[in-house]
Amino acid sequence: MKSPLLTLPGAVPAEGVDEGVAAHYGDLFREQRALADGSGFVDLSHRGVVTVSGSDRLTWLHLLLTQHVTDLPPHRATEALILSANGHIEHALYLVDDGETVWAHVEPGSQEALISYLESMKFFYRVEVADRTADTAVVHLPAGSIADVPEGVVVRETPYGRDVFLPRADLESYTGKTGPAAGILAYEALRVEQHRPRVGFETDHRTIPHELGWIGTAVHLQKGCYRGQETVARVQNLGKPPRRLVFLHLDGSEVHLPPAGTGIRLAEDGPDGRKIGFITTSVRHHELGPVALALVKRNVPVDARLLAGDTAAAQETVVEP
Repeated sequence: MKSPLLTLPGAVPAEGVDEGVAAHYGDLFREQRALADGSGFVDLSHRGVVTVSGSDRLTWLHLLLTQHVTDLPPHRATEALILSANGHIEHALYLVDDGETVWAHVEPGSQEALISYLESMKFFYRVEVADRTADTAVVHLPAGSIADVPEGVVVRETPYGRDVFLPRADLESYTGKTGPAAGILAYEALRVEQHRPRVGFETDHRTIPHELGWIGTAVHLQKGCYRGQETVARVQNLGKPPRRLVFLHLDGSEVHLPPAGTGIRLAEDGPDGRKIGFITTSVRHHELGPVALALVKRNVPVDARLLAGDTAAAQETVVEP
């Protein structure tokens, strides 16, 4: 779904999964600084929007999600995962309940698969699942923003800012009063700085929640059964995940960022050494310079110097080994 905000001056379209919104509006670092200072907005209107209504919505979702939502108070933001039977991450849902309906935004294009799964699990529960992507656009207001939100609009308020579920027809008029606009690259740079994983970026077909630090934030360890819980409990109680998320400071003298998928090796072994991980997201940050998130083997020493391709990298621990 192509955003009308791509007609704003300087807008450069994003590619890949974020196609449909602007990568940037001509000045990546200025856009990052604005968000960091609590001004402007990010167009996330390409993200999928799913709602669940009905009197059984929270009880029913509680059975399917990794998060404890039975008693979720209205207007309190939370996040949750849907796992495979083997405990691998399939979906991340960013949720809020408005007292009558649960609203969630999800990765672009993933809403159809999510809704198909939810519909298959309805059974006798009094719930209605709907794809609201066509009529609802997500707009992100950064932490510290004093921008007004229209009355009656659903909002997820988090430590990182507010996600506004805006009627799509109002996107241009609302954001025209909320600027300046910041592109998805600025949003991603701050996400990496904050060590926040993203499905499809920090995950692959075998990622489990422990590897990314989602235990506690998106996975509640004292709730009832859900698909994949056996793996979560076994790793939590009896073992360690095979990989762990790290934050990398990359050598700033390099012209090009190592892209996602770039192999990581121990610096002492050189670029031909054994691969011990890979870059998941790399960005240029307005203060930190080139940085990245990466998955490495759990037993990699936390003080080891690394190579991302040919680029020297120093790691910060996100998930403890």
